[in-house]
Amino acid sequence: MLHIEKWKVVFILALTVLGILYAAPNVMSLQTKTWLTENVPSWMPSSTVNLGLDLQGGSHLLLEADTKVVVSDRLDSMVDAARTEMRKQDIGYVDLGTTRDGLTFKLRNPAQDHDAAYKIARNLEQKAEINIGDDGQVHVTLGEDALKALNTQVINQSIEIVRRRIDETGTKEPVIQRQGSNRIVLQLPGVDDPERIKALLGRTAKMSFHLLDMDAPTGAISAGSRKLPMRENPGQSVIIKKRVMISGDMLIDSQPSFEQGAPVVSFRFNAIGAKRFCEVTRDNVGKPFAIVLDDEVISAPVIRDAICGGGGIISGSFTVKEAHDLSLLLRAGALPAPLNVVEERSVGPTLGSDSVASGKTAALAAMACIFVLILASYGLFGLFANIALILNMIFIFALLSILQATLTLPGIAGIILTIGIAVDANVLIFERIREELRHGRTVLAAVDSGYKMALATIVDSNLTTLIVAMILFSFGSGPVKGFAVAMSIGIVTSLFSAIMLTRLIVIAWLRKTRPSTLHI
Repeated sequence: MLHIEKWKVVFILALTVLGILYAAPNVMSLQTKTWLTENVPSWMPSSTVNLGLDLQGGSHLLLEADTKVVVSDRLDSMVDAARTEMRKQDIGYVDLGTTRDGLTFKLRNPAQDHDAAYKIARNLEQKAEINIGDDGQVHVTLGEDALKALNTQVINQSIEIVRRRIDETGTKEPVIQRQGSNRIVLQLPGVDDPERIKALLGRTAKMSFHLLDMDAPTGAISAGSRKLPMRENPGQSVIIKKRVMISGDMLIDSQPSFEQGAPVVSFRFNAIGAKRFCEVTRDNVGKPFAIVLDDEVISAPVIRDAICGGGGIISGSFTVKEAHDLSLLLRAGALPAPLNVVEERSVGPTLGSDSVASGKTAALAAMACIFVLILASYGLFGLFANIALILNMIFIFALLSILQATLTLPGIAGIILTIGIAVDANVLIFERIREELRHGRTVLAAVDSGYKMALATIVDSNLTTLIVAMILFSFGSGPVKGFAVAMSIGIVTSLFSAIMLTRLIVIAWLRKTRPSTLHI
């Protein structure tokens, strides 16, 4: 009847010991030092639960993407592409330029070049609106759908790049979410001074390689050239060709390094970039090659020989910190649009400590009330349930530590909710045992039947709650996800503690005492 295989006993006890070991660092990480905390074996788990912004304090930044810059860049690239294609097909045109949300030009021979011009315009942007008048005036406009798609692409890409940059700074579990059409919420738990983070995010880090326009007269800038300042020589500028020879998105790695005792940044291209870099340097030996970062020429070395190794070095009177930050920015990738900080606030550790204290008080009060109620209702079996409840809380924190989950106030609420859920399963089992005893069954038969008959109801109710938690996690964000994670973990651990752990304790007690009657 009541029997648990030895391997199951070993499995339950092993999980219990592991749970205690993985939950222990959360207690040992407290400020008070004891002999135990100072002599922890090296093999002991050391991961602890990460506290969210509302629990340990930190910084909250609201960033706004300047999507107008992206639209302007897209229009400039469309103009360059249109000019190149019309020259290839020998199409005559005049007055090619950009408007607020598109580009325009006039065909010299509308009757002859109408269809070819329309095809070129269609290839510039699939969602663009194209209008060619009888007089040959062509308007290519980015409509609402095209602008919306471009805006969504910019924000999604910005969120991913912000995540890469922030994760490499050592920040634990930053919260990065989209807000509205062009804003990003960034929460950094444990970061009291966000200035370095703002400096990292304030740079677009858009790198490109250009040839210098050596044919341009002094001070004159042609349509295909730009005048940019030099980083190494403040107040001095050079004229570069607009055409991008190699773009920064071809970089696959970037690391701070040293050359002749000076900090530099080494970089490496992907296969396409390496091939392109080799071709450009081979075809332009003896010419200056400008490395441009965020509209500033970092350096403009003269190409001495073809560079076909797939990488190179950026030098520019860097400090060690500047070289480290630049390599980080290049590794993470360029932001598609500048990000401006429109709101900044800090949550002090005092407020976080108050939140933690309030959460502890609420959890302890909930557990105390449940302990008393269960003991009063079920006596010794209530004590077994309370032991399982304590171990259930240990399992929750063990799993949170293993997953390196971030605990927030909603997460604490989810844990407190699971305290009640954990007891619910034991209540169903104990009430079923009472019912079996009232029907005249023996103690062993009543306990065995109680666990078997209540199992389906317990699994059904917990599975239903778990599905709800999964839906909250899938469609929620931020605090809602934190609540869903804590509740999901609590449901899983409560099932284990009620169905397996409490049952093991009850069976062990029954085998030792062999009672003829049962008071429950």
